[in-house]
Formats: sequence, C-alpha cells, structure tokens
Amino acid sequence: MVLSLVLLDPTGIAEVPQRSVPVSRVLTPDGDRLGYAPVPRPFTGARRLTGVLVGHDPVSGTAVLCGGAVIGSRSRNLVLTAAHCLFHEGRPLQGLTFLPGYDQGRSRLGAWHAVRTWVPPRWRDGTYSPDLLPYDVGLVGVTRAKGEATLESVTGRGLRPLPTAKGTGLRGLELLGYPAGPRYPGSRMYRCLGDAVEGGADGPGVLVTHNCHAAAGGSGGPAVYGGAVAGVVSSSSPLGRAAGYTVLTRLGGPAFDRLLARADRSMRLMTRTPAPGLPQRSL
Repeated sequence: MVLSLVLLDPTGIAEVPQRSVPVSRVLTPDGDRLGYAPVPRPFTGARRLTGVLVGHDPVSGTAVLCGGAVIGSRSRNLVLTAAHCLFHEGRPLQGLTFLPGYDQGRSRLGAWHAVRTWVPPRWRDGTYSPDLLPYDVGLVGVTRAKGEATLESVTGRGLRPLPTAKGTGLRGLELLGYPAGPRYPGSRMYRCLGDAVEGGADGPGVLVTHNCHAAAGGSGGPAVYGGAVAGVVSSSSPLGRAAGYTVLTRLGGPAFDRLLARADRSMRLMTRTPAPGLPQRSL
C-alpha cells in the first residue's frame, strides 16, 4: 500500500471537510464525518487512562497539544504518546504536562509533569519521512509536583502494550484523542472504532484504518484493543480527501521493547532517588 499522508500537526486546527469517511465505513455509533463521536462520561477503563499532553516551544512560542495514555510499567509513571508530539520543528518541547482524564478544562486526576522523555534512535536521528512512521512512538516519565504518589496509583493500572508483528491486522480498535478545530473543541475526548490492516511500511510496519480520519490534536492518542494498547495515532491522509484514513504506529518489535525497558528502568531509579526539577531530555 502506498500511503499519501500528512503528519498530524499538534499545533494545527482541524478544518473538517463535508465528509472524509464514507457513511458505509463509519463503525462508531453516532460517528461524524471523520468517524468520531464524543466519549460518554464518566470515563472508565482505557478512557480514564487517556488524557492530554501539553507543552511549548520557547523559541517560537508555540503551544502543542496531543493525546497520551498511561502505559503499564513497574515504575508506574510512564505515558505513551507519538514521538512527534515531543518536538516542534526538531526542538524538544519544554514544560510537558500530562492531564489524565482531561475533560473540558478539568483534570480531576491531577497534573503530571514530565521529567524525561524517550524516542527511538531512528526517530531522533532521522529527517522526517514516511519511512519513520513505524518509529513514531514516544514515552514520557512523569511525577507530581510533590512526588507523593505514582501516576498509576491515581489513574489505575496502565494499559498493557500489545505487540503485533508486521502484517497483522486488528478488528475492533478504539482510537481515543482530543481533536481540535471548528467542530472539535480540543478539550473533549473523542473515540473512533476502526478495523486496521497492514500499511506496508518498512521495519516493524504500521497499521492503517479507513474507518477513522484523525484530525489535528489527535496525535499520540492510544489505539486500544481488548483492554490493551496496540499503537498510537501517528498521521492521516490530507483532510481534503474524500476517503480518509489514519496511520497507527504499532507497538511491535524489539525497538519498542528496548525503549519501554529503558524508560521503566530509568524511572524506577529516579523514584528511589528523587531529584525534583530534572531537565527534560530525549534519548
């Protein structure tokens, strides 16, 4: 499959066309022209673990909004997102903060501040191209200001990563995120149900769903499958297309396993030896 796509701009505004997912392909009950519908309250399960990741680029003054989700770990302080959500024009974002269960200006589960981030070496060292999409995944280590609790002690157990091999399709995924634009407030969680197939990319490959067309702000949100997380929202076809689709970076292969193990080990060491005010950096 040849993909014509755009990396979702977490600083952008979603200009929603008349329809980019045909009615026959919309699987979400009450799904809109992109296949999405608001998540009903109260948030439970994976939805409670999903939230907004916000940061800023001090050079340009740009604010960035993405989705993210708590991923299960021994450190209990890790957030899963897309790698491109941690940078703006190649610069690491500052002041990254995760707001789990965020809903219309309220974050009842608190604000969790990033102390460190991790992305695959292929993403960190490469110039953006579609070949990097299989590596568009990032992890954020977080703590509370006072450091008195772990993230998972507040949100509940994080999502279990579901590794899938290249070529594996998945039916019944739920994509969660916070699209922003004229028809999307950017402050409310939306969901989209989709079936995904292999996208044909190099390396570990990617998943593609034609049932959902993610818009700006939807980056980094989890693709949930049976209580586990199978990938993150990475990119989509241009919004002007009549038949849109979304590309998901899958959590498969040794590269992600190494990334998660490294991040978890670092956060466990950090928890044992608290060091408030650590600068954020990417590895």
